[in-house]
Amino acid sequence: MTGHAMQFDRLRDIAESYDAFFLDQFGVVHDGTAAYPGAPEAVAALAGLGKPVLFVTNSGRPAAFNEDRLARLGIARSLYLACVTSGDVAIGLCEDGTIALPQDREIRCLTLSSPGDTNLSDRLGCRAVEAAEDADLVVIAGSQADRIAMADYKDRMRPAASRGVPCICTNPDRQMLTPQGLVPAAGAIADLYAALGGEVTFVGKPYGEIYAAAHALIADIPPSRILCVGDSVDHDMAGAASFGAAKALVRTGILASADDETVAARIAAEGVTVDHHLASLQW
Repeated sequence: MTGHAMQFDRLRDIAESYDAFFLDQFGVVHDGTAAYPGAPEAVAALAGLGKPVLFVTNSGRPAAFNEDRLARLGIARSLYLACVTSGDVAIGLCEDGTIALPQDREIRCLTLSSPGDTNLSDRLGCRAVEAAEDADLVVIAGSQADRIAMADYKDRMRPAASRGVPCICTNPDRQMLTPQGLVPAAGAIADLYAALGGEVTFVGKPYGEIYAAAHALIADIPPSRILCVGDSVDHDMAGAASFGAAKALVRTGILASADDETVAARIAAEGVTVDHHLASLQW
């Protein structure tokens, strides 16, 4: 359904048609600070069907961090099978050699993220540095673009990009929710790095590795029987399409202020179809 007068489905009316659910986190279940009305109850209702529910989230932080946040927002850990994060998937790709890193020396890592987040650097045993001039690796896991100008990010990254230092972006989202509205997210910062001439490896939706990691936990269920729920056309819907799953687009999060015509244009530009439109994640 991609017309300008979109018909909204109810989750309770479509859930029986699927055997598992991949839920986005930010913009679908919560806005970063509070759960959306009815969202915890919707997750509980899905779990009550006896079908696997997984959070598949573009978050550079580990599963445990996200599970704690979900619990604080009223979503008990018992309600879902797993929280698969892009940060954890990226670490796995580094550990198995899919993302090649130097093995003959200590890696000096510059992390750009939210305060206190050096997840990938710490877990891979890197030495944290603050200056791009000193870095062997740049990790872009989050954004503080509500406080740091994109021009300042560009200036800070330039010395690493100009030397060809590889970059891993563990959150490809290009917009994020803040109390001040939408601002550039980690993916947009990584795009700046690429524009400076740096090489960027993106891990997370819409790329296939995160879907493969989630699907490995329910390998007996074919992708066509999985419903992916998200608020981003170019990440959630495009990623689900490549994975071969069904797609439900929620009009909260980054689409909260978009009208039907704008949403239809984004869907057409991405070249995907959307199986279901949901006003919000409510049962």
